[in-house]
Amino acid sequence: MELAIPFGREKVTIRIPDKQFAGLIYPNKVKQVDEQAVLTEALNHPLHSKSFDAFLENAKDILFIVNDGTRPTPTAKVLDILSSRISGHEIRFIIATGVHRAPTEDELQHIFGKHLDDFRSVIHIHDSTKDEEMVRLGVSKNGTEMIVNRLGVEADKIVIIGSVEPHYFAGYTGGRKAFLPGIASYKTIEQNHCLALKPSARALVLKGNPVHEDMEDAIQAIKEKEIFSIMTVLDRDDRIFAATTGDLSESFHAAVEKSHQVFSVEIEEKADIVVGVAPYPMDVDLYQAQKAIENAKLALNPGGILLLIAKCPGGVGHTTFADLLSSAVDPQDALKQIEKKYVLGYHKAAKIAEVAQWASIWGVTSLSPELLQSIFIRPFSSIQEALDEAIKVKPEAKILFLMAASITVPRIRI
Repeated sequence: MELAIPFGREKVTIRIPDKQFAGLIYPNKVKQVDEQAVLTEALNHPLHSKSFDAFLENAKDILFIVNDGTRPTPTAKVLDILSSRISGHEIRFIIATGVHRAPTEDELQHIFGKHLDDFRSVIHIHDSTKDEEMVRLGVSKNGTEMIVNRLGVEADKIVIIGSVEPHYFAGYTGGRKAFLPGIASYKTIEQNHCLALKPSARALVLKGNPVHEDMEDAIQAIKEKEIFSIMTVLDRDDRIFAATTGDLSESFHAAVEKSHQVFSVEIEEKADIVVGVAPYPMDVDLYQAQKAIENAKLALNPGGILLLIAKCPGGVGHTTFADLLSSAVDPQDALKQIEKKYVLGYHKAAKIAEVAQWASIWGVTSLSPELLQSIFIRPFSSIQEALDEAIKVKPEAKILFLMAASITVPRIRI
């Protein structure tokens, strides 16, 4: 049989024996809705908050916090609705990069759409390493120092535009993540992400998740700030399925319920070969694409083959995890090194090393074969070549395809 597999912005046709095909796993199909109508309804009926128009009244200045190009957040569609409402107000945007690099011109076009030229002069790109732009607000219960970009502290009012999807150690993206890691300092993000090493930090879990709870606790440092949150949930076709607005916490948790409907997918059984596709733009680099490994492993039998498909045009991304893995003799050695000292990015190394202990990780990317080999990922030059080899190694195995593995969380049907 023939299948079309996404690789970057293109699709590659591959062939596998019918008998070995276990299925294509996408986010759950939900009813298509009128995107503008959903956004308008959410703006007019916010949760635990005044309406958006009422929120704008008497605002001295408004800071919009928006996601960078590694997220599928439909910021431009939201701005289509907001542009006439915010006309005449003093506004500014900050792109919540966390520790990611600054967005490219193409990514800025993706984020702002037709509004880019109108807003370009008031767009600030967060840089977590610029201490001179940061303000210290306090310490969370876990000891995380809450140091954030001063724009988020000095603004009279804040509007957050985000999207909510599963996240492999924060439970879900969205909401509180606009501040931490979004506009937080490198030091703050490093302290928070160290908690990702704990077993209770995992996808779909908020209660008892130390990363999420640390974020929630830390954001209390700005609880007096007037914030209007706009959270979106996309469907499998990247169209807006739901929107929730108003109070930051209330809108986030309401969006989590909708997100679960789309991205938590039941499967009949695990497979011996799982293909995890990191779709554009979540394939920007290996640092981001690693999320596909984390979700794909949930559908893989012990001793199986996990094949990562991710173009990674931006290379490795934040390099510390790859540096650690490439310095290790084997996955166990990498984990021992992490136990001795945590550096931001080591949580990625730990997750890859953990999987490599019980399964084989293979990869089709644009990265060098030597690099992949050094971090315990067997490289292949094409998807077809990798699948042919997997079938040779496991001729009786079923092959399961996770077509949006970065945000799809498979779970066995009970």
